[in-house]
Amino acid sequence: MEFIQQNILLVVVAVVSGSMLLALSVRRPGRGNSLTPTQAAMLINRENAQLIDIREPNEYVAGHLCDARNIPAGSLAERAGELEQFKDQPVILVCQSGSRSSTACSTLNKLGFSRVHSLEGGTAAWVEAGLPLKKGARR
Repeated sequence: MEFIQQNILLVVVAVVSGSMLLALSVRRPGRGNSLTPTQAAMLINRENAQLIDIREPNEYVAGHLCDARNIPAGSLAERAGELEQFKDQPVILVCQSGSRSSTACSTLNKLGFSRVHSLEGGTAAWVEAGLPLKKGARR
C-alpha cells in the first residue's frame, strides 16, 4: 500500500494504459471473425472455404477472388438460401476494404451460419499481399 501511495502517478499510468489496450481489443468490430489474406488462402486450400463477394456486380466484374460467388450485401439476407449448403462450412465474405464484409458477417451469423469470416482489408489487401484476382463475368 505504501508503494502505491508513493508512486501514485506510475500506478495511474499503468492502469490507464492497460484499460486502453483492453478497450481497443474488445471494441474492434469483426476482429474475432476476420482473416488476413494469408489466413484466408490457407482456409480456402485446407478446408475448401466458400468465397462470397458482397460487392455490387460492377465492382465484382472489375476484379474478384477466383471462385468467388457474387451476392451483393443488400440482397444477402434474401439470397441466403443459395448458401444453405454451406451453413457448417467456412464462408469468407469479401468486399473492397473489409468494412461491408464485417457487417455482413453478423447477418449470416443471425441466419445460422456457424463459420463465417470476413477478409480483413478486402480485395485491396488481397492484391497488396500479391494474390491473384480474376476479371470478368460472375461464376
